[in-house]
Amino acid sequence: MIKKHVFNRPAWLLATLAASFPAWPQAVREPSVTTLDAVVITGVSPDSPLTFVTDPKKPRQPIPASDGTDYLKTIPGFSAIRNGGSNGDPVLRGMFGSRLNILTNGAMMLGACPARMDAPTSYISPETFDRLTVIKGPQTVLWGPGASAGTIKFDRDAPGFTEPGVLFDGTLTGGSRGRNDQAADLAAGTEKFYARVTANHSHSQDYKDGDGNIVASRWDKWNTDVALGLTPDADTLIELSAGTGDGEARYAGRGMDGSQFKRESLGLRFEKRNMDGMLKKVEAQLYYNYADHVMDNYSLRPFKPSGSMSMPMASNVDRATWGGRYAGTLDLAETLSLVAGMDYQENRHRKRSAMGAAAQSYDSQPWVKDAEFSDTGLFGELTWQASAAGKVIGGARVDWASAKDFRKTTGSGMAQMPNPSAGKRRSDTLPSGFLRYERELDGLPATVYVGLGHVERFPDYWEMFSPTRGPAGSANAFQGVKPEKTTQLDFGAQYKTEKLDAWFSGYAGYVNDFILFDYSGSSMMSSTSQAANVDARILGGELGASYKLAAHWTVGGTLAYAWGENRSGGSALPQIPPLEARLSASYESGHWSAGALWRVAAAQKRYALDQGNVVSKDFGPSAGFGVFSLNGGYAVDKRLRFTFGVDNLLNKTYSEHLNLAGNAGFGYAANTAINEPGRTIWASVNFKY
Repeated sequence: MIKKHVFNRPAWLLATLAASFPAWPQAVREPSVTTLDAVVITGVSPDSPLTFVTDPKKPRQPIPASDGTDYLKTIPGFSAIRNGGSNGDPVLRGMFGSRLNILTNGAMMLGACPARMDAPTSYISPETFDRLTVIKGPQTVLWGPGASAGTIKFDRDAPGFTEPGVLFDGTLTGGSRGRNDQAADLAAGTEKFYARVTANHSHSQDYKDGDGNIVASRWDKWNTDVALGLTPDADTLIELSAGTGDGEARYAGRGMDGSQFKRESLGLRFEKRNMDGMLKKVEAQLYYNYADHVMDNYSLRPFKPSGSMSMPMASNVDRATWGGRYAGTLDLAETLSLVAGMDYQENRHRKRSAMGAAAQSYDSQPWVKDAEFSDTGLFGELTWQASAAGKVIGGARVDWASAKDFRKTTGSGMAQMPNPSAGKRRSDTLPSGFLRYERELDGLPATVYVGLGHVERFPDYWEMFSPTRGPAGSANAFQGVKPEKTTQLDFGAQYKTEKLDAWFSGYAGYVNDFILFDYSGSSMMSSTSQAANVDARILGGELGASYKLAAHWTVGGTLAYAWGENRSGGSALPQIPPLEARLSASYESGHWSAGALWRVAAAQKRYALDQGNVVSKDFGPSAGFGVFSLNGGYAVDKRLRFTFGVDNLLNKTYSEHLNLAGNAGFGYAANTAINEPGRTIWASVNFKY
């Protein structure tokens, strides 16, 4: 049953606090319009080549997101490896894991589960952030190592008070199957000082698919963050932040559920802008993030002996990550600017477990450290305005990465044996860089670009410590898996007028030593995996357009396609999402808005049986599907707004290609994909002050 401690309701407390400040003057961020923000349904167009920026507080369809992965799916090119209701793992252009750098307020928050049951986005509540930035491809070097697929940043901005005041943004959401969310953002301050508290709570029961079958998927989670800031002048910021959160989630496709997702965060940042001289901006930060995750097979499901889990089990893993970053922006000439600096990150991983009658006392067991990682990077990114219409952006980065193996043994039970890499450390020096040219076309409101990037990525925890075996001829994955090397060409165009907004982005790349998982040795009684390096080719792209048919009507659509080939094996690359299209129509007039979304995914016939990544694998081909949804909204005034929607209006029964097989613990047949939710009705109310 759901544990009582996760039913904290910090959002209700903030709503009460907000009501206690009626005498304070209102601050500069007062809402200025009475029309609704458009419900996000077909994604956003890029703000600049390969860069998407959006406000995660905006209403969206499907029902507002419960985690970071859920929100990213509204941006073309993103998909997710599904667990059921919450805590999926994001995939961009078929690429997964540490090929995506995911940051919150510039800091890394790494999960702890060896099978990524707590992906980094599990700890992110999108509505508590002000800005989501996505940079596709290896086209920046500023935000950490290894980002061959892209960079994802969730950020909170300083409130920017110019006089004493209070700001409040609160949202209540309710929907089918017990869905209820509360989110609140309260800030109070002056031009010299501010305090800000953000909080949320999200809950849902198990959903039903289109056939009325219950899918194990319920969750309950909460987060609270506090920030104290000093702004001695308009160009200086010093901010101290702290946060915590917890939750639990049932997983239809796992042998265990997540019964704890405890988070602790600390941060300190400094910014100085508009400085005199060549150095125009300085930014520095320090951070600490801690994830304490518990998995078990008895607290959120009826225990049923199955496969290798013949008795109750609990596993507790934690990961502490700390680091820092310094960067300076220099104007080297009137048309030449440079952002240069360094970043550092270190993390350590521990675990403990218990089974049988002692499973519920897992926390009395001693912690055992199994891994330690560190990375130090130097970077520089140069922007040259070569002409009035042309711009060149280039960057270079070098990382010194290392990992140490603390495991004394590997395997379990009768298969346990001494670890040949116990106490050993491996290190690599990894260069990365890119060069991109952007040009505004003469006589057209359009920009075209082309860029070439190269990234060398150090294997992550999941790739070195999770596999049963390493590449053929190696002692294990820790010693045998090589760094991944991606070289990719990105190209595209943007066109924008008052009526038409259209864009296209394409890519083609070659990946030397792509890290691939092979599960062909797995069985009902044991799970084995081999991590090996192969050479791969990838290509694909996304396009989107919106057209204003009339004063109040807009139609739009997006298309995303990814393709991958295992050049070493002569087969398809696994875990590549199918061709997907989103078609939309929206109406906005005065206080009212309405919209429709038709999401269509093609059948995926390219697959690699029993190959994939640390989370999932290909089970075979998948069928295509189409899902139709409706939404609407009404703005009472500039402070109070309502939105509502029906997802999967026709109650379609369908499943995604990127999926986990149903788990026998919930009565699913082996290698059966988990169905998605059937018809879902939801409504949301937002109040700003």
